[in-house]
Amino acid sequence: QVHLVESGGGSVQPGGSLKLSCTVDEYTYRLHCLGWFAQSPGKEREGVAAIYTGGGGRTFYGDSVRSRFIIPEDSAKNTVFLQMNRLEPEDTGMYYCVVIPGYYCTGGYGPRPWGYKIDTWGQGTSVTVSS
Repeated sequence: QVHLVESGGGSVQPGGSLKLSCTVDEYTYRLHCLGWFAQSPGKEREGVAAIYTGGGGRTFYGDSVRSRFIIPEDSAKNTVFLQMNRLEPEDTGMYYCVVIPGYYCTGGYGPRPWGYKIDTWGQGTSVTVSS
């Protein structure tokens, strides 16, 4: 059973930054790909970013967050982060850490590995961007 703990989130003004974190058990970290989904009010969940923690740290980003968000990792703590910069009101919503089967992040499945299968969803953390 996957052990997954999210933290971070909160409220920030437009243009500000927030950092989310997601810690998993070592087995999950070493063999999977970890990512983030976002769900804005009234919209479907969409993939934001992913990182292949199980193999080389390859990263993937959604078009709406590219150049603003990054997904660094701390392998010693089995933790990935979502560093969100230059936040916009449209970024408001719930953010979910997800576990993705590792092979979808090997590069052979295109730039959106979160579009195939999600093994585990986190409980979600709220982000509000408002002046």
